[in-house]
Amino acid sequence: MRRVATASFIGTAIEFYDYYIYGTAAALVLNEAFFPGLSKTAGTLATLSTFAVGFAARPLGAAIFGHYGDRIGRKAVLVVSLLMMGLSTGAIGLLPGYETIGVAAPVLLVLLRLIQGLGLGGEWGGAALLAVEHAPAKKRGLYAAAAQMGSPVGYFAATVTFLLMSGLLGDEAFEGWGWRIPFLLSFVLVAVGLFIRLKVAESPAFVKAAEKSEAAKTPLMEAFRRHPKEMLLGAGMITVVYVMFYTAATYCMTYTTDTLEIPKNDMLALTLVAVLVLGVSTFAVAKWSDVIGRRKLIIGGAAFGVVWGAVIFPLLDTGNYALIAVALSGALLCMGIIYGPAGAYMPELFSTRVRYSGAGFSYNLGGVLGGAAAPLVVTALAESYSPAVGGWFMSGMALLSLVCVLALPETKDRDLDAV
Repeated sequence: MRRVATASFIGTAIEFYDYYIYGTAAALVLNEAFFPGLSKTAGTLATLSTFAVGFAARPLGAAIFGHYGDRIGRKAVLVVSLLMMGLSTGAIGLLPGYETIGVAAPVLLVLLRLIQGLGLGGEWGGAALLAVEHAPAKKRGLYAAAAQMGSPVGYFAATVTFLLMSGLLGDEAFEGWGWRIPFLLSFVLVAVGLFIRLKVAESPAFVKAAEKSEAAKTPLMEAFRRHPKEMLLGAGMITVVYVMFYTAATYCMTYTTDTLEIPKNDMLALTLVAVLVLGVSTFAVAKWSDVIGRRKLIIGGAAFGVVWGAVIFPLLDTGNYALIAVALSGALLCMGIIYGPAGAYMPELFSTRVRYSGAGFSYNLGGVLGGAAAPLVVTALAESYSPAVGGWFMSGMALLSLVCVLALPETKDRDLDAV
């Protein structure tokens, strides 16, 4: 179990590191490197649109990797997803800017983002299943936390890397070439993750299903046919996680540095406080879900998000560093309360023969609704009306997630072989 937990954790940590360095770079420097002819706001929107492209590709990645994960096994597809994600991220660090190759630069950037999105679309479902299907029945929440902890650790590593590059190099060197270093480090990290993943055995639940010749011919179609409620409501439930995280990590970074004129290094340091809150809450609540159940905790997190969306921008607008840290920490606390139990909860909603496709596609469909759309919508609302209106949008999305989880069952005591 230690090896399984490590493999589940290390892969998601690396892949989320890859994704988050793009989100941080999108907020800080990519608009100048790839869209220099646009205004500040238009460049930010264009860069966030490339961010959204990766999310749009994730359900397709979940469908493709889920199909083979449910038919040939979890392990092999997780190796491929890791390679796709890591190599495409490293390639972004090598990609020439607009001044060097013109319009080909943003075109190639979008292409690499598509490959990133496809890889991550197949990653989470497999990593969560690897942990959940190996875990003892009474500790599925705890072991699923290994996959979930990849998110805060990956984000922490991404933020620290950017903070070091920005602090050591200065603004001119950082914006010129220093931002590329975190992307290039992905080549090293993917080699480490690959080494660990290749040593893990196939999951027992899949092996049992394979021995009974129970592999589905078209897993995603069967998941929609057998679990339509879980597919759609699961996507709605997880949406608030993406809304809270990517608004706090991407748009709030842009808003505080550009509009409030807070130095980039100060904001990166304040973000680290929020990431620590995310890590602690994710692990603690995931473990607690083995005791009191997943659903109650997710309901509490979504209800908290309804409230926090209304207060996050008033707190940011104070310009007070302590209150900014509270604003970001509250958003990521909401995420952690839901995200921790979700690692076990979403796989538990589906039967073994379609679990990779069902959990992965539902999770990534929520990513399109929350991660792709939220930063764009919040940015547009803030520019057209006020940042507070963007916060109300966050509250509305949290309310949607609350309604969805209220319509789903508790799963803590389910037998995974008999869903």
